[in-house]
Amino acid sequence: MRTFSLALAGGAVFLVQSLSATDFREVSLHKNITELEPLKGIILWRTTPENTLNAYQSSIALEYSYCLPCEVVTGKIGDKIQYNWSAFEALLNDIASRGHQAVIRFRYEYPGESGKITGVASCTQNVAGATAVPLYIKNGDYGYEETYSENPNNDGNTYYADWRNTELQWFTKQFYADFAAKYDNDSRIAFFQVGFGHWSEYHIYGTPLNLGVNFPSKAYQKEFLQHIASLFSETPWSISKDVASSDYTSMLADPDLLKLNFGIFDDSFMHENHDGYNTWCWNALGENRWKTAPGGGEISYYEYPYDQWNFLNPTGMYGRTWEEEIARLHISYMVANDAVNGSIATPNRVKEASLAAGYKFEIVKYQVSDTEARISVKNKGVAPLYHNAYITVKGVRSAASLKGLLPNETKEYSVIGLQIAGNEIPELTITSDKLPAGKIIPYCADLQGTTTSIFQAETLSFITQTENKLSFAGEKYTVNIVNLQGKILLSTKEKSVDLTKIPAGCYFVSYLSENGQREVKKIIKK
Repeated sequence: MRTFSLALAGGAVFLVQSLSATDFREVSLHKNITELEPLKGIILWRTTPENTLNAYQSSIALEYSYCLPCEVVTGKIGDKIQYNWSAFEALLNDIASRGHQAVIRFRYEYPGESGKITGVASCTQNVAGATAVPLYIKNGDYGYEETYSENPNNDGNTYYADWRNTELQWFTKQFYADFAAKYDNDSRIAFFQVGFGHWSEYHIYGTPLNLGVNFPSKAYQKEFLQHIASLFSETPWSISKDVASSDYTSMLADPDLLKLNFGIFDDSFMHENHDGYNTWCWNALGENRWKTAPGGGEISYYEYPYDQWNFLNPTGMYGRTWEEEIARLHISYMVANDAVNGSIATPNRVKEASLAAGYKFEIVKYQVSDTEARISVKNKGVAPLYHNAYITVKGVRSAASLKGLLPNETKEYSVIGLQIAGNEIPELTITSDKLPAGKIIPYCADLQGTTTSIFQAETLSFITQTENKLSFAGEKYTVNIVNLQGKILLSTKEKSVDLTKIPAGCYFVSYLSENGQREVKKIIKK
């Protein structure tokens, strides 16, 4: 049912069109998810042989890389760090060239020969276990002095950053501030991991721990982690499960740290005794943390290569299957680089495992009028999506994001400011600014459309125009005034809006109460 009225307000003529619920019709929509969704799944290292990356290109959406602060830092002038990001840009572009996104972790310590840095003039080169602390600190007049451990935990010779040094402390915080300012919104980066110690995994096993010397003091760690939390709004960040250890941090004893919205990465996922210390860490850091921050990590190397080669066995490993474990801990992503060297992790099995992780969206309702679309979305996955993404109809996005929609939860999204003809079936997509160019998020749907209304007419109007203002009835509602491009110009919970504040043009006034009462009016100001 549609009603029209003319009103005179301040010398301007308004045409008001009320759209009742009878104007909505069901839209036919049939979709299957055949392509892996972005921002989730099994991860291979960026340094994996090219032929392997190509063979698994459609089986994965993410690639992992360690990164070196010394590789991008060329010096310091005054209080400004000097950067050359070309190597990092090349890394991101290389990953993006395969249609993938990066999961990155900067590190200082990397034990043994594998940690030897070569071909990077701005770093300490050709020394096993050398730190990636920038040379301007090592060679400058800062009193910087590293410590050394010979073959700790049989991982190889290791040098340790000097956490007594105030320049290193300042640099580390400023480096991440500069990095976040440049890359937080970059669609080439999906997830960001941070930490201290060996591989930035929050431990230095085999080396005596000396807080404030070869590992940051607990006070500095708190300062640093709160700093990191203030920097990243678009890229989810995570720290090792080992942050739960009281030997290294005061995390579990400090409510201020526990309330930070960090995710968890588990660097020995699915090893034989994972139900012990690892699971204790996950639970201690917050059994509901997964609802707002991602869970990820790396498949265990404890029994090598057995763990890597067998974790995807459909019959299970150590009495557990991949699908069971990711559902239990709500896993979104997992590095499993050596799995592809075994016989089980075929491209098809890796794709299947990747599809099982993280979020999975189903459209369970799609209704349109000539100006609005209402879409209900269910998350059929094991975890939420941790990035902003939007229901998009004819190029217009919903105001609300799909970020945080929990498993088995269904939520309705509205897209207003549309122009939809008769029996038109408007294209529905899920879009995000955190996806590579041209990428959208796949979804599934099995909806039968109708050409007649499935609602009874509603006679109650919640929006009333009198002279130069709009008044609103009811309680606990939100009213949005939206232009034809779908941009919200004004949002209010007040009882009225002064129309003289609205410039000439065509607008939609959308009313939605907490108990689901809706109304939309189209206003044309001449």
